[in-house]
Amino acid sequence: MRPSSLSFQQLLLVAFLLIGALLGGAAVRTLFSLETLLGQSREGTAQAIALSTAAQSLSERSLTMERAARQSLVLRDSQLRQRFSEAASQARDILQRLQDNELPPEFAQNWREQMQAVAELLDGPPETALDRERDVARAFRELDGHSAAIAQKVQSIIAARNAALQAGFQRSQEQLTQVVTGAILLAAGMALGFGVWLAKPFKRLERAIVSLGENRLDQPIDIVGPSDVRRVGQQLDWLRLRLTELDADKARFLRHISHELKTPLASLREGVSVLGDGVAGALNPDQAEVVNILQHNTQVLQTQIEALLRFNAVAFEARQLRRERTDLRGLLDDLVEEQRLHWQAHGLQVRVEGDPVWLQVDREKMASAIGNLLLNAIRFSPQDGTIRLVLLGLPGRVSIDIVDQGPGVAEADRDRIFEPFFRGQRQPDGAVRGTGIGLSIVHEYIVAHGGRVELLDSPAGAHFRIELPHAT
Repeated sequence: MRPSSLSFQQLLLVAFLLIGALLGGAAVRTLFSLETLLGQSREGTAQAIALSTAAQSLSERSLTMERAARQSLVLRDSQLRQRFSEAASQARDILQRLQDNELPPEFAQNWREQMQAVAELLDGPPETALDRERDVARAFRELDGHSAAIAQKVQSIIAARNAALQAGFQRSQEQLTQVVTGAILLAAGMALGFGVWLAKPFKRLERAIVSLGENRLDQPIDIVGPSDVRRVGQQLDWLRLRLTELDADKARFLRHISHELKTPLASLREGVSVLGDGVAGALNPDQAEVVNILQHNTQVLQTQIEALLRFNAVAFEARQLRRERTDLRGLLDDLVEEQRLHWQAHGLQVRVEGDPVWLQVDREKMASAIGNLLLNAIRFSPQDGTIRLVLLGLPGRVSIDIVDQGPGVAEADRDRIFEPFFRGQRQPDGAVRGTGIGLSIVHEYIVAHGGRVELLDSPAGAHFRIELPHAT
């Protein structure tokens, strides 16, 4: 089966099985290697004991042969001579076993030649038996020397075998270490590779969701990956098409409302104006007052309709960001300079604080959001007051504080300050009452950037803070 035909859960199971098989294979090989080493150790120990025992037995047989040989010469006893022959035969068998286990031939040859000399001394006339008995004793002392040399050589052989076994253990340990380390590293590499490979479709899904959130509805969504992830991608693409239809319906609705409301409202205003001008006849004071009320309310209604259309247009544009690398400190300086005549006319001081910070943002929309907060601060600040714009780069985010010395926000208004068309209780003296969409536009633009704007507690004036992530 192709990887793309499997689900994410199945691919994850395959990844676990492969990694488990790799580590399990390394573990099984380690167990077999340990079992082999233990077998070699047991075999080496048994051989060492056998060689050591054989060398000791050869020395013991030499004592038995010497006693039987000397007694047979003195006593001229055939049974003692037979006992000597049997002991000599056993000694030769022991010597052959030692020679078969790496005893050098010269050691065995020396022992056999000395043993042959002893056998020759045992044969001779009876009158020379005592003299030959002394020669046999000297010959056995030389034979004991050969037996001791053989025993020492056997110990050397055992030591060499032990050293070879230890070296084999060391090599096996190094090989096992390499196998286990390689298996662990390969398993870690496979886990990392599978993790990265399986995470790619989810990153594509994340980018697709962000694209939908930013209203980039013209880009088709095609997610390559496991079958279930591809199904989610297809559902997201269906959602994209549905959102496209809804946006089109919304645009048609706004155009219809604009036409259906503004056209009769214009006729109503024109009619009220005609009445006010006295075209239809002179008005008495009560009628004139009613006409004035109608003119005022039609003007307010028109302003509200235009504000509604403007807010909906802003909400739509907020999802269409054109990000570019922007110097936020430079942007703040430009905004302050643009409003210089305005804040100087109120006798205000405006300070920008903080080091330059670069961020990927929609410069125009960010300027609109910060500009709205700055205009509010200028509008509400008292004569000779100070406004501070503080830019601060923090780990993972950037904060922009706008602080004024105005009356601040009433406690009852704080929870609704960013709602569309909400106007707070505290308004500057003599100022025209606003439409209440300025702060809601700020909120729309900042949220579209993935950030947030909030009103902080302040002992005097209003303190707004914008926080933006280091988004790309």
